[in-house]
Amino acid sequence: MTCRGRFAPSPTGRLHFGSLVAAVASYLDARAQGGAWIVRMEDVDAPRSVVGADRLILDTLEAFGMVSDEPVLYQSTRTAAYEAALERLKQMGAAYPCSCSRKDVGEGPYAGTCRSGPKEPGRPLSWRVRFDEAASSEKASGEKALGDFVVRRSDGLFSYQLAVVVDDAAQGITHVVRGADLLKSTPWQNRLHGLLGYPIPQYRHIPLVTNEAGEKLSKQTGAEPIDPARAPELLREALRFLGQPESSDQSSGETAREILQAATLVWR
Repeated sequence: MTCRGRFAPSPTGRLHFGSLVAAVASYLDARAQGGAWIVRMEDVDAPRSVVGADRLILDTLEAFGMVSDEPVLYQSTRTAAYEAALERLKQMGAAYPCSCSRKDVGEGPYAGTCRSGPKEPGRPLSWRVRFDEAASSEKASGEKALGDFVVRRSDGLFSYQLAVVVDDAAQGITHVVRGADLLKSTPWQNRLHGLLGYPIPQYRHIPLVTNEAGEKLSKQTGAEPIDPARAPELLREALRFLGQPESSDQSSGETAREILQAATLVWR
């Protein structure tokens, strides 16, 4: 099986060190297996997207020696594919309309309040997928702690869970390397892969970069954009964070591409 990996940033601003670590890990994992590395723009949540951020992200990746092997796919162009997937889920009885708001659900797993029909049908409806019929491997991952999940929001936007599964299948993604914060999404996504008849990628979850307060490094927690002029230095820092062995070639490399080429040979 030819490896096909991907990096899928949301165009909500410039890349920070946490996103660089994720990009480097996905890139090296694909390259070490002789595979393709593909960039996808996860702009399915249109209100959060920032005009021009996609170009800044791609330019920064290129400055760090990473260029997509295929044209960049934008989720904002994929509405018809998501509509078709949701319709299949409805037809098989796996998805149902839900009138519960986030406030109604609270912090815990969804209790299935609307499984037999929306409790307040006058409200805008989201669509959820039943999770209690998941395969035993998914149940072992914490079915009770997850509950039924949203695939289309009440504002009409498709959820990350559905969009990422449909797009991974469409692009033939075989290996997914991403942050440990998305580990809890894996059973939900595997459930969708199974329902829609898609092959399940191999997942690898890497540690999260955090700030001094222990919060995930992100735009919301004040993460500073990375400086392409510091590419060699920041790449070495990312590799150290990932616990990768430092070869003599990597240490002596002067360009981002040289450092990545050396790191590919010792990736583990």
